[in-house]
Amino acid sequence: MKKAILLLSGCLLFYSVPQAHGQTVLEQYIQEGLENNLVLKDKNIDLQRAILTLKDAKSYFLPSLDFGASYTLASGGRTIDFPIGDLLNPVYSTLNQLTGTSAFPQLENVSEQLLPDNFYDARFRASMPLVNTDLIYQRKIREKQVLLSEFELKTYEANLIQDIKVAYYNYCTAYTAIGVIQSSQGLVEQNLRDNKSLLENGKGLPASVLRAESEVENINALLIEAESRKRNAAHYVNFLLNRPVNSEVIFEEQFADLAILDELLRGQDLSGRSEILQVQTAESIQETLIKAGKNYWVPKINTYADLGSQSFDWAFDEQSRYAILGINLSMPIFQGGRNRNQIYRSELGLQSVQNQKSLLQNKLSLDLQLAKNEVITNQAALKSAEKKLESSAAYFRLVDRGFKEGTNSLIEFIDARNQLTQASLQKTISSYDLLKSLAILERQLTSETF
Repeated sequence: MKKAILLLSGCLLFYSVPQAHGQTVLEQYIQEGLENNLVLKDKNIDLQRAILTLKDAKSYFLPSLDFGASYTLASGGRTIDFPIGDLLNPVYSTLNQLTGTSAFPQLENVSEQLLPDNFYDARFRASMPLVNTDLIYQRKIREKQVLLSEFELKTYEANLIQDIKVAYYNYCTAYTAIGVIQSSQGLVEQNLRDNKSLLENGKGLPASVLRAESEVENINALLIEAESRKRNAAHYVNFLLNRPVNSEVIFEEQFADLAILDELLRGQDLSGRSEILQVQTAESIQETLIKAGKNYWVPKINTYADLGSQSFDWAFDEQSRYAILGINLSMPIFQGGRNRNQIYRSELGLQSVQNQKSLLQNKLSLDLQLAKNEVITNQAALKSAEKKLESSAAYFRLVDRGFKEGTNSLIEFIDARNQLTQASLQKTISSYDLLKSLAILERQLTSETF
């Protein structure tokens, strides 16, 4: 009996003993969750996509080289007539008469079709933008979109760490509660044996045995309920870690670091929160879009060079080969007001993001204050539970001694035992409630640096 009481009252040392080696099991689970969580993997894929899009945007500043070729066969269509015979035949006839020879033959008039027949054109084209503000702003936007993906990833990582901690603390709560209930189970079972022994020796009452049996069944029901909570908590931990739900979850007693607790309660800076940085980046993107829209009038200048060959009948010689160097210029003159509309849309988008930023800052400030209040409340509740457990343990020892000596009734013994069990359970719940509220407060003050 004394051993069982010591097991119940030993929880008083839960927060007074410092943890020497850290939360090794919990840290392992956090690392495993960050490596295996499916949603986090999907966020990483989104980040890689954003990085590739940025690389695409940068590639437009580099020269590009393309190869192109065409081949045409044509028949009919418009023609051009060349009256060579009408022009030269009289001259050739005169020359033949003067020379007395036929060295100058008669020519036929020529008719050439305009469509090229059996004609090819093959070329390499190198091109490069010289002036293009759209490309500059697109690159800046893609860089900021990479940051958006990084901040989104960091936000989910921080939330996942909090969820793993809370889930593991729930598991530890159920695990410790089972130990408390099992200790109490030993007390009521010993009480049942004592009452049966008294009844068999003619010194007890049947009602006392029935009441003791009822208390055993109550404890058994509590134990079944605690086992169910433990299994559910373990399943959720495994779900967050992306492993089979029936995998073993290792219990390791957790302790609150009072120094960190005081530091967290003093924390106020939310500027490093990934959510704030994310909305600030979105705001910067809208500002970049406005600048890009206002520079629509800047001309776009590209240069290109062609090196190729074109001829009939697949001829390839000095006459067919060619080289061309050119410059293109494009400048909008009138586009129906589309550029002004785009600027206005970007300005509206900026106003929307700024409203979201103000709302987010207010919400995060509120969440921080609520988290601090929860920590303070749970800290006070833990101190109260510790004192209640001390008094309940002392009261149970007195009643237990008196019950054995016959000065206290069975009702008083059961009431004292129930008080001790409830106080022990409340101490366990309060201990881990404080740890869970600390995990939430840590999440509120998580800052990101790049």
